[in-house]
Amino acid sequence: MSKKQKQKLQKEQEVNLYYFDNGQEQEETIDDMMKRKKAKEREKRIEERKRQNFDNQFDFDTETVIGMTNKNKIKQEEQKKKELAKKQRKRNRLIKRIKGILKLFLLLGVITGAIVFATCSPIFNITDIEVLNNNRVASDTIISLSEISTNENIFRFIATKASNSIKQNAYIEDVKIRRVLPNKVQIEVIEREPKYSVPVLGEFAYISTQGYILEIAQNELNLPVIYGLQTAEENITAGNRIQEEDLEALEMILKIMSAVNDSGLSEKVTSIDISNKNDYSIYMQEERKTIHLGDGSNLSNKMLYVMAILEEEKDVAGEIFANGDLNSDFRVYFREDVSG
Repeated sequence: MSKKQKQKLQKEQEVNLYYFDNGQEQEETIDDMMKRKKAKEREKRIEERKRQNFDNQFDFDTETVIGMTNKNKIKQEEQKKKELAKKQRKRNRLIKRIKGILKLFLLLGVITGAIVFATCSPIFNITDIEVLNNNRVASDTIISLSEISTNENIFRFIATKASNSIKQNAYIEDVKIRRVLPNKVQIEVIEREPKYSVPVLGEFAYISTQGYILEIAQNELNLPVIYGLQTAEENITAGNRIQEEDLEALEMILKIMSAVNDSGLSEKVTSIDISNKNDYSIYMQEERKTIHLGDGSNLSNKMLYVMAILEEEKDVAGEIFANGDLNSDFRVYFREDVSG
């Protein structure tokens, strides 16, 4: 008998014994019994495998689910990454700061070297000082006021200080100083212009349209003379400015002269009287006439009447009264001087 037949006979005997022990009769075929036994064994193996899989699925020492995402571990890893990134950022900032400090020291070194070279090298010694746009103040006077001198290093003088010193001259309104490397300085000035004169203690003070007193001189320039200033004579000195009340009157003078200029008569005005703020007046020596303009309102229309009267009363001395309200019944009129 072969080995295979022996195994089959043994299994049949085991089956017979099973039924004999359980008091059951053998109603099924041997093949059916073998299938049922195999099915039980398969179920047993499946249960055993499930139990093993369950045991292998959990690591009870670390409470880690095998084959599933370990959230705690991922959190720990992310925290470590964040800490490493934070440390890296700190390290990068430190490196960047160190590089910045090194660059700053290098730049300071270069600048210091350049300053030392520029302030000590004879290449930058001034050889030429040029004054621009000056008409009334001599170039030598401006250079002297600036305290800038030739053979001085071009970087050693302070431009603001030199500019303020030049402005001590009343005629100088503004100053720009330029260094033209390597050895030239340009001083550009804007001068004030005398537009009016004021009699003071037998002399004449020249003033600008801004009210600055530019000069006190014995000779009278061909400028309209202003009478009636309230500024004290002791305060009328070169470099000063007329007081606030006179500045307001000066604004009215500028309006009057603008209207006169539009009429083509500005060259004929020899004096302006501002002593009465309700009746400003101008005098034209060539025409031998005083023109009363009132408070300075409606000047353009008033000058039209003045021009007509000047033409009509040519070479006749007298006064033109345009000091009323043209919007009412007032009419500009002329009064001849009959005093002889």
